[in-house]
Amino acid sequence: MKIGFIGTGIMGRPMAGHLQAAGHELVLHRHRSDPPAELVDGGATVGTSYAEIAAAVEVIILMLPDTPDVEAALFGANGLATGDLSGKLVIDMSSIDPIATQRFAERVAKQGGGYVDAPVSGGEVGAKNAALTIMIGGTVEDVARAQPLFEAMGKNITHVGDVGAGQITKVANQIIVALNIEAVAEGLLFASKAGADPAKVRAALMGGFASSRILEVHGERMIARTFNPGFRIDLHRKDLSLALSSARSLGLSLPNTATAQELFNSCAAHGDGNKDHSAMVTALERLANHDVA
Repeated sequence: MKIGFIGTGIMGRPMAGHLQAAGHELVLHRHRSDPPAELVDGGATVGTSYAEIAAAVEVIILMLPDTPDVEAALFGANGLATGDLSGKLVIDMSSIDPIATQRFAERVAKQGGGYVDAPVSGGEVGAKNAALTIMIGGTVEDVARAQPLFEAMGKNITHVGDVGAGQITKVANQIIVALNIEAVAEGLLFASKAGADPAKVRAALMGGFASSRILEVHGERMIARTFNPGFRIDLHRKDLSLALSSARSLGLSLPNTATAQELFNSCAAHGDGNKDHSAMVTALERLANHDVA
């Protein structure tokens, strides 16, 4: 397929690379910086405008930071919707507001286009390994059209329901991940403060019921102090904001999600918003006046 790929950052760059390796033709856009040289060297072209990209491709994939970024790319003064979307398929793989997603899909449908929301989980490692979890909302026909592209980028691919269902699933995912990071951080902090070697505690727990991917990967990050971003705190804060605002509209209490958000807020206030979300541990360390390591 000929694909317009918008957003080649930490996650988007390897995702686009897998599509290119699978034989798809890419048209890129300068969202915040020049597209990656390896994609251009591999044959990707660079569109001069969103409208030009919309006219030139069959499918448009968005991998952008937040709801306003997606809205601007689609419906801004020079957005994709100023071009011809008739017969085109828009696949939004960003993590954004589920209600806004449904509204965007309606606007694209009025122009004759299809819309699928397909946020991902797995971080930079999953993106690089084409092992992302992809949570999908859309019609059966649109999802089937996108399926070969998803298979080039991910492994756990689930069509959850209608448009918006993918984003709802991603919000739930981010709640669970944040609370797991907090649990691992508290456990390792307790062990360290009590006098045990946190690395050995982690190794012991990996063989028991407390074992998890978060303990495996982020527990190691907390001990080794390797907080270079796989998934940035600022992005996780954005996702938890979506969770809490949606919960308010539903009349739902999410007390531990709110606590996790405050810990992320503390990290951001200390200038750590660009660190990996495993750095949540540093907020707890400040409260304890003790470092895990």
